[in-house]
Amino acid sequence: MRALLILLSAAALAGCETLAYYGQAAGGQLAISAKARRLAQVLADPDVAPVLKERLRAARGIRDYATRALALPDNGAYRSYADLGRPYALWNVVAAPEFSLEPVQSCFPVAGCVAYRGYYDRGNARRHAAQRRAAGDDVLVYGVPAYSTLGWFDDPLLSTFIDYPDAELARLMFHELAHQVAYVKDDSAFNESFAVVVEREGLRRWLRETGREALPSGRGEFEALLAQTRQTLQALYRSRLGAEEMRRRKRESLEALRPWLVRMRGFESAEPNNAVLASFATYTQKVPAFERLLADAGGDLERFYARVRELASLPRAEREARLR
Repeated sequence: MRALLILLSAAALAGCETLAYYGQAAGGQLAISAKARRLAQVLADPDVAPVLKERLRAARGIRDYATRALALPDNGAYRSYADLGRPYALWNVVAAPEFSLEPVQSCFPVAGCVAYRGYYDRGNARRHAAQRRAAGDDVLVYGVPAYSTLGWFDDPLLSTFIDYPDAELARLMFHELAHQVAYVKDDSAFNESFAVVVEREGLRRWLRETGREALPSGRGEFEALLAQTRQTLQALYRSRLGAEEMRRRKRESLEALRPWLVRMRGFESAEPNNAVLASFATYTQKVPAFERLLADAGGDLERFYARVRELASLPRAEREARLR
């Protein structure tokens, strides 16, 4: 799912709305950190339900595997647990113009520009979404069970995802830990596509080592549909059709996504639109390039990470050219 760097130096920014946004971001992150308890403490607590202890032990085993077998950072991330008392850690808002698949960027001094805005309160997310809709944008609001603070905090295991099946739990943890390996300012597609490749390769290896079979996901079919829909709409938006006819064809093209979205955690009530396509594209558009890079490294993850970090240090134009 999504990387979020919490910025605590809001005083350097101008504008009441910006200050309010940074205030909720800082407060939300600090509240999560305050709730976190070390795993040893939680597991030793007689008041903690046995089923939760079982899930925490499973997560601890996955965390150890991530460092031992996947060369992911060995630090305090996912070595503690926090019960948030809500279904998601935060809610992301993605916006895109009515006739464009490029997401509206939100830019921050340290993290750079990202294709979403995260809110710890669902009501605040909905209010921001309403503002974007009033400006004429397509909007998506979806729940985020986990995110990475890129090593600035020791990200805890959360009640929002601890009850996931083991394979889903492993996939999520591998993805978020990958964000600590490489992060490029102003390039969400680079960051997320890299993390998706680590997630998928890590899950494949973990399933093999634990003797489990991957559950059918339909991921390939859905991603093919997303790519086809993007291609159709890109051609449509370049056409000289009138706005009403363009809207009609747009609705027809997007409707095929609806049955998939209603089955996806966090997207159940999402309306198929440009923001949905922009959100998924952030995670998939550079995946083939990173898969080739991993293959060129002979499947050696440490060599792969080194090459990714090298790419991350390059100017954007050169980085894009090498990935192509």
